Amino acid sequence: QQRIGSRPILRLASDVGLRDLPDVPSLSLGTGLVTPLDLTAAFAMFPNGGLRVTPRALTRVVDADGGVAYDNPARQDRVVTEAVAYQLVSMLEDVVDRGTASPARTSYGVRFPAGGKTGTTDDFKDAWFVGFTTTVVAGVGIGEDQPATIGREGYGARYALPIWSEFMKA
Repeated sequence: QQRIGSRPILRLASDVGLRDLPDVPSLSLGTGLVTPLDLTAAFAMFPNGGLRVTPRALTRVVDADGGVAYDNPARQDRVVTEAVAYQLVSMLEDVVDRGTASPARTSYGVRFPAGGKTGTTDDFKDAWFVGFTTTVVAGVGIGEDQPATIGREGYGARYALPIWSEFMKA
């Protein structure tokens, strides 16, 4: 029996900025620790046509006279082809339209095109949702500073998705 390796997944994860993930078969199921910022930045390549954009705290500083005192333009690197990104966007739109994030449509009033993915850790210690439109990618992570159950049935769709939906509608 041939073992399906995690190397291609690790390589792609590294290309989108997710580092130090374990080389285990369960990697594609979400094994490994990532920060909400890193996960959100990784998801940005989907609606960006396969281009990774490095997160930046400041993009530009303008002085009182309108001169640019600091400029930090976006740096983009090709991670996957546009065709692959398009397929992934389509799958992630299905998550919002008819999958685990469908309450965004049915309960929280998201009426614009969007895609994303819910996530929940073991024992409901963390819940998250990362979603996007054609112009904005946003991630919501819910959890305690010291790992503890966040609530009964603390799924990403129940805890993080409503926050994401309200933010994106605004």
